[in-house]
Amino acid sequence: MIRVEGVVTRFGSRVIHDGVSLHIKRGEIYGILGESGSGKSVLMKEMIMLLAPTAGRIAILGTPLETIGVTEAQALRRKWGVLFQFGALFSSLTIAQNIEVQLKEYTNLTRKMRQALVHSKLTMVGLDASVGLLYPSQLSGGMVKRAALARALAMEPELLFLDEPTSGLDPIGARNFDALIVELRALLGVTVVVITHDLDSVFTIVDRMSVLADKRVVAEGSIDEILTSTHPFVEEFFKNEYTQKYREEHHHV
Repeated sequence: MIRVEGVVTRFGSRVIHDGVSLHIKRGEIYGILGESGSGKSVLMKEMIMLLAPTAGRIAILGTPLETIGVTEAQALRRKWGVLFQFGALFSSLTIAQNIEVQLKEYTNLTRKMRQALVHSKLTMVGLDASVGLLYPSQLSGGMVKRAALARALAMEPELLFLDEPTSGLDPIGARNFDALIVELRALLGVTVVVITHDLDSVFTIVDRMSVLADKRVVAEGSIDEILTSTHPFVEEFFKNEYTQKYREEHHHV
């Protein structure tokens, strides 16, 4: 689904990535981990064509981004949905209008059909249809995340990008959101790319992951494969009770 090869990213004299490579398979929930400032969100922005890397190659669904034309880029953008860290909902629009934006822009559906789709997306993410009449400022943090996820799903994407989806949520809200992501993957067959540092999510929903440190990917694979890494950041990141419990349960003692 996604292939990143030797990506270099520079902002002036500051080097963010220096040879980042990873690959994401169809149908998996893939985590991108790393400390603050390691360029996780920048990498996601490069994947969704909001930023262009300085060097290297990114291919999404078999399409190389460095040579993509305007029309092809528009068509490709319709194949993914994005949940930004703070929801990024339009504050002047109701939730229903937020979800409807892409449907109005990219489809010829009637108003009635668009409304039916909005209702189905709200239900899909566990929100009541009446929430569609509210504005983002009237929702709790958890509801904003779900509403933003409904908008990301509006065009029935093949790919879903989630930037820190559980940040700002209480532990119960975060676990419920994790369960929702797994449910949606099973229901829609969507491939999910999640940027996170939430260890609960890492251990419970992520199939494979990459860890960014020292401006590159220092480990990639399943949780079992990642735990064999001796890179100092990986060892530090996973040095906690959760990892110990996991190791004991899976005989990695």
